[in-house]
Amino acid sequence: MICQVSRLLDLIVHSLYSHKEVFLRELVSNASDALDKLRFLSVTEPALFGDGGDLEIRIKPDPDNGTITITDTGIGMTKEELIDCLGTIAQIGTSKFLKALKENKDLGADNGLIGQFGVGFYSAFLVAEKVVVSTKSPKSDKQYVWESVADSSSYVIREETDPENFLRRGTQITLYLREDDKYKFLESTRIKNLVKNYSQFVGFPIYTWQEKSRTIEVEEEEPSKEEEEEKEPKKTKKTTKTEKYWDWELANETKPLWMRNSKEVSKEEYNEFYKKAFNEFLDPLAHTHFTTEGEVEFRSSVGGSGRYRSILYSPGMGPLNNEDVTNPKTKNIRLHFPRYLSFVKGIVDSNDLPLNVSREILQESRIVRIMRKRLIRKTFDMIQEISESENKELRFYSSKNEEELTSLDEYIENMGENQKAIYYLATDSLKSAKSAPFLEKLIQKDIEVLYLVEPIDEVAIQNLQTYKEKKFVDISKEDLELGDEDEVKEREAKQEFNLLCDWMKQQLGDKVAKVQVSNRLSSSPCVLVSGKFG
Repeated sequence: MICQVSRLLDLIVHSLYSHKEVFLRELVSNASDALDKLRFLSVTEPALFGDGGDLEIRIKPDPDNGTITITDTGIGMTKEELIDCLGTIAQIGTSKFLKALKENKDLGADNGLIGQFGVGFYSAFLVAEKVVVSTKSPKSDKQYVWESVADSSSYVIREETDPENFLRRGTQITLYLREDDKYKFLESTRIKNLVKNYSQFVGFPIYTWQEKSRTIEVEEEEPSKEEEEEKEPKKTKKTTKTEKYWDWELANETKPLWMRNSKEVSKEEYNEFYKKAFNEFLDPLAHTHFTTEGEVEFRSSVGGSGRYRSILYSPGMGPLNNEDVTNPKTKNIRLHFPRYLSFVKGIVDSNDLPLNVSREILQESRIVRIMRKRLIRKTFDMIQEISESENKELRFYSSKNEEELTSLDEYIENMGENQKAIYYLATDSLKSAKSAPFLEKLIQKDIEVLYLVEPIDEVAIQNLQTYKEKKFVDISKEDLELGDEDEVKEREAKQEFNLLCDWMKQQLGDKVAKVQVSNRLSSSPCVLVSGKFG
């Protein structure tokens, strides 16, 4: 059975995909679809399971033969289905496919070329010079093999007759890699990392063939003297050594976090997923996990349910530079967020997302526009919740605890009975904070002062202004009041030292706004303070 596909293969290799490594994602996705189909059909036809084993995907690189093999235990294909699935483009006509691609070259258009033409499988030719597909359907007693070479204008389908290659059920795809791709994709760790990167949350276990090590116990002969060798048998002693071996290793999480009920997921699980999915080392500041149903008109006009699941995160710290905000080359979920929300990280899962011919970029469609609005709204809700949570997570060093961080709740709990405010000092380091003269009177009166040693700390406090009806007060400002003011004594001191203050102001000139007597110091002779407004 021969059919021309060379123009299509050339198009795929040179045009549709920007990264060769996506071939594995596409083939794993197809394997997952086959497993899903078997699971669905087995509800009404339990006999389809037969003795084909568990539902799983296995990936094995073979450096000696230059091949990668992807095997699934899914529904498999009969001869007719094999022709339909891998010969669809050929049957429809390469010219028609190219015409359809040309008409949909605008990646913002609504189209479903992958579903219509089955292009995903052909991404195998991004790295393979030859592809062999062996498949066994539980609906057929025979196993069939599909073969095609990248530079050839035909493919061949034949019946499998070698018992050593028989499958109990499912499909096995063997890629014979091109010479320049062998060193890239035959390393077992690279395969495992690609699975984690692209297929981490496929709903079936994915096993990869990995080199491992184990400690084994062995017996070794003890060295003996030459004259004793003939008289006594050689002695042995037990010791351990490390042995290398190969075995299957699970490479993915089989239960996607976003598919679970949010009430069943712990905070630790959300944090662990965030760190693993986005290569972060800090816990996120906040997250939101939700499922959204489509509106009636949205459902009827688009043809999908409008349902999607999403987890959005606000990172625990801002980006180290502004590249994420200013770089126009956004990707992934950032394509659907305004630039000012580029710090948001998350995952969106929907069966209604239209795909372009390469499965790499989401279309600019009505579905995506509606989803974008909802995602932005949910992000604002998440930020609002952070604000309304009364900032219980804020932690600072303080004059009473320089070793451990103190929360605002702990500060209020330790406040004196007559203390009306939360006092803080913003400085560049803990060392300079501890030596600041502003602290003298407050320490003397046993009033705790929070040390704001990070630039963002002062910004956060200034925006909060109050916490649980307690006002934040900067002790470096001139209007500091500690509740022990005596207007009569202050007026007498001002009159007594009026001439001295006027003389000092004349000497300092415009370097200071004013010079005045104050009772806020206990040991230092003087201190420079900021005005009320900075």
